[in-house]
Amino acid sequence: MTSGADGGHGAHGRPLTRREKWEAYKKSPYLPAMVVALIISASAGLFAASYTYALANPTPREIPAAVVDTRAPHTKEFIAGMEDALDASLDLRRYPDATQARDALDDQKVFVIFRTAGQGVFMQVAGASGSTVAQLLEQTGAKVARTTGVPLKVQDVMPLQKGDPRGLALFYISIAAVIIGFLGAIQLSVHARALNPLERILFTVSYSLLGGFAIAAIVDWGLEALDLPFVQSWAILAFTMFTSGMVFTMFNTLMGRWAIIPTWGVMVLLGNPSSGGAVSWPLLPSALGHIGRWLPPGASVNAQHTAVYYQGHQYVFPYFVLTIWAVVSCTVFWVWRHRHPGGRGRMPEHAATASRPRL
Repeated sequence: MTSGADGGHGAHGRPLTRREKWEAYKKSPYLPAMVVALIISASAGLFAASYTYALANPTPREIPAAVVDTRAPHTKEFIAGMEDALDASLDLRRYPDATQARDALDDQKVFVIFRTAGQGVFMQVAGASGSTVAQLLEQTGAKVARTTGVPLKVQDVMPLQKGDPRGLALFYISIAAVIIGFLGAIQLSVHARALNPLERILFTVSYSLLGGFAIAAIVDWGLEALDLPFVQSWAILAFTMFTSGMVFTMFNTLMGRWAIIPTWGVMVLLGNPSSGGAVSWPLLPSALGHIGRWLPPGASVNAQHTAVYYQGHQYVFPYFVLTIWAVVSCTVFWVWRHRHPGGRGRMPEHAATASRPRL
């Protein structure tokens, strides 16, 4: 029996070098599993941090306020007391009469109106513009009235619906549309991988229309939590789901199997806490308040909010934001569709070569 220097086992018996071990590890399922474990761990911490930072301790930073007829000394004293109590976070905007101030409130340019009422002050808030802001203003106003001795009358001119006393239902249905939107795209990439690009877009439209209808129907007709302008709310939910699904599809085209990372970051870690749905934007950290309006979750919340409570004061900005995200995502996917891991219209080059008959 021949015995070599390697103990008789030949090349297979020698210990693997460090480089060979690393190459073997890269080809094994353990490397992606380890990466996933690390990503999930980091995401859990970031998820908790993003919501805690934005929502756990809402603090007034800039609350637009309409002021009408502040010549009376007691009105000036009351408003000065409100500014002190709110740490100078009131952004006072003067209007010549109550009608123009109310128009500004209905246009969601201001959150509160102060005006003189005899020897007291009349404060009008809009719970629908943000229950957290309205509650803060009412509580602060009551304290300032006691401190200054100025009588205060408070009126909620745009109260929340009875089925949604905390004003969170619109936030929840928007979250549902966002998350189910990109989960649907993930499921298409797993279970309907062979879909061609146009088919993938059409099926995203299909589940978005069906999903948006289901959300609106359950919340309005089933639970009776909200009285929705049904067709408009359905369209907003469907548009949100489609946009969210195409955002994942775009990232899947650019990043392959790691597409969930930027999708989750944009839509959930950053988008949902900054949407203004759970805490109104004047109480959010200033950067989040501005960024949130340019992300799909914030645009969806704003569109629903205006559709439900401010029918006569619609504005185009949230629809513009959703449109930009949807168009960019579809364009990136379509232009670079050859990089998308799905589809059945292409045959890999080595397969094409192997299928050619040999002469």
